[in-house]
Amino acid sequence: MTLRVTGLKVYYRTLRGDVRALDDVTFGVEDGEIMGVAGESGCGKSTLGKSLIRLDGRMRYVEGRVDLDYKELPIWDDADMNDFRYKEVSLIPQYAMSALNPTRKIGLMVRDLLESRGIPFDTVSAELERRLGLVGLDREVLGRYPIELSGGMKQRAVMVLATLLNPSLLIADEITSALDVSTQRAVAEALVGFRDNGFVDSLIVITHDISLVYQIADTIMVMYAGKLAEKAPTDVLVNSPRHPYTQLLISSLPEVGVRYEGKRLSGIPGSPPALLNPPSGCRFRDRCPVAFDKCGEEPPFVEIGPDHFAACWRAS
Repeated sequence: MTLRVTGLKVYYRTLRGDVRALDDVTFGVEDGEIMGVAGESGCGKSTLGKSLIRLDGRMRYVEGRVDLDYKELPIWDDADMNDFRYKEVSLIPQYAMSALNPTRKIGLMVRDLLESRGIPFDTVSAELERRLGLVGLDREVLGRYPIELSGGMKQRAVMVLATLLNPSLLIADEITSALDVSTQRAVAEALVGFRDNGFVDSLIVITHDISLVYQIADTIMVMYAGKLAEKAPTDVLVNSPRHPYTQLLISSLPEVGVRYEGKRLSGIPGSPPALLNPPSGCRFRDRCPVAFDKCGEEPPFVEIGPDHFAACWRAS
């Protein structure tokens, strides 16, 4: 076992009330597994990643349980989570500069991180240089300020920083969204390399780009409006999706080798519901082309095939 999330609810505080960004989410990630989390903007995928390490003060833990390697994570308490961050669970944020201090050199930031965890810098300096080399960075980047590095170099430096203490679980949150295509590939391959080299046990890769996680993930979990829509092994989910939202999400992707001069790519009509007061029943109901009366009741997230789960009355 690596990760078990059970009935997790995390809301955002606003002056108008709580935004139900993560509403009764249950899933697991096994040892050695890379799980992709996909969905539209605002579906709750980044909130899920942040809630597992407790990095956003606007979040309000409501209920649920998170177990990592048979130990419960105290995600409701920011101070108590300090004992788990970087050592047990670590996060690579969407923008590298979110994790870097522009006024300090990379090497000093690494030293600060290690010393805050009671680890002398000299004991890991050789391993640090080795890992920098594995992601295509020279030792000299330790003497540079973040502004002296390209976007891809900063992202890879943060990846090394986040995995230096060999966390059991690594969460990568939209880490390729601001990079060019060739750099995206290098970063994705580096993530797989971290798992294969034993730097981390398992990964959660959060993205809006299913084509990215299709290349590296063992399983994909699709979210919609704070809920889980579907989860399955990668090939199964891409080739035989059962939830109407997943089907529309995949059908909206361009196909390799197909020309679209006389045909527009189709999207998903409508927009996700507001999560301040979400509708009852299936949250995809108003946009679903196959909705029927039963959709007025909330569908359970159940297994519909081997390791294949979906929250849809028609799928089950």
